[in-house]
Parts: sequence; C-alpha cells; structure tokens
Amino acid sequence: MVDAGLRGRTALVTGGSKGIGLATARLLAAAGASVHVLARDPSPAARTCAESRGDVWSVDVTDDVDVWDAMDTFRDRVGGPPDIVVNSAGSFLMAPFHETSVEEFDRQIAVNLRGTFLVIRALLPDMLARGSGDLVQIGSVAGRKAFPSNGAYAAAKFGLRGMHEVLVEELRGTGVRATLVEPAATDTPIWDPMDPDSAPGLPARTEMLRAEDVAEAVLFAVTRPSHVRVPSLQIEPE
Repeated sequence: MVDAGLRGRTALVTGGSKGIGLATARLLAAAGASVHVLARDPSPAARTCAESRGDVWSVDVTDDVDVWDAMDTFRDRVGGPPDIVVNSAGSFLMAPFHETSVEEFDRQIAVNLRGTFLVIRALLPDMLARGSGDLVQIGSVAGRKAFPSNGAYAAAKFGLRGMHEVLVEELRGTGVRATLVEPAATDTPIWDPMDPDSAPGLPARTEMLRAEDVAEAVLFAVTRPSHVRVPSLQIEPE
C-alpha cells in the first residue's frame, strides 16, 4: 500500500498513456496526488486521472502550440503550475548509424529532448515564482553509456542529461528541484516491434526492469523532505 504523502499536490505526467508514464501516473495518484496526463492517446490514463481529480489532454509534445495551449489550460483550471512534473514522453529507435534517416534522427530529438524543454520552459517561470516544485526527467542508461544501433536515441538522451545538469545548477536555492531518472532496459511496449527475447544482443524481457520500478524511483525523489535534493537516480535490475 502506498503512503498517501502527496495528498493535496498536483502532478503532470507527459507520455502517460503507457509504459513508464502510465505506471508513474498511477503510482502518484495512489500516493494522493491529483494527476494530470499529457499524451497523444490519453485514454488509457483517463480513469486514473478522473479518480485522482485530474484531467487528460491529447497533446503532441513536439508541437509548440499544443504544449503551450495545454499548459495555459492547466494553469487556468488548477490555479497555478503543477507541484510535480514528470517528463516521460519518449520515442525509441534502434538502427545502425548509416541506416538512420534524417527524419528518424529528428524525431528522436523532437520527442526525447525538445519536448521536455518545451514543457519545462512553459512551466518553470511560475514554479520559480512560487518557490517550489519538482521536475523529473526520465532519461536512460543510453544517456550515459554507448550501445550499438543507438545513435539517434543516445544523441537525444545524452542531450537530455546535459540539459538536466544545467537545470540542476540553475535551480539551486530556488526551492524548485530537478531529478533525472536513468533506468536500464525496461519492459514496456517500446520493445514490442523488436521482440528482444528473440534478438541476439538484447536483454530478455524477464531480465529488464518493470515500469513500476521506475515509477517507484520517481516517487522516491518527489517525496524527499524539502531540504533534500536528488539530482539523479540510476536504476538497474539485479
């Protein structure tokens, strides 16, 4: 049973329709937060949001107008920025460098890096003015370690790590905290097209983390006392 330590707090989760995002939305709601979700298909999170007194929005995080309109709507409905922001929207690609198209490369950067920037940029001024809040980015082991066929994905996740580290420095003393959660391979639907159980060189799904494991790391970070900061969390299976 989850400790209801987030009662009275609002949480915004991007990419909350499946995998890590959906698991995080459910866990934050179970901990007492009012959870709001941004996703291209928000329907899987609709029940969780409704039961936690939150809303869902169909939003493409790569679209500036979509993101800014959603943030404006959120502030109007809630009366201010969220207490917790979890940037979980992501895209995954495995392809050798010489077979990666420009469009595929751009897509990885747009979803995994630029989308996170847009959400943070839209909300951070109000969070700074309030003097509190948590910004959690879902990174990857591929953001600190090189793997074959991960060129475009790694470019985005290494970029996310760099952007996050600057954010950590800029937020010192403001009351707003930032955490980068970097999980190893996690069993989510992103692996479905690749069938890792049958692919040499990839971990079997039974050897991967669960989405709920990553969600637990997010919950840990945002429930620390206000004087404690958790800049990064690297998690991996036993």
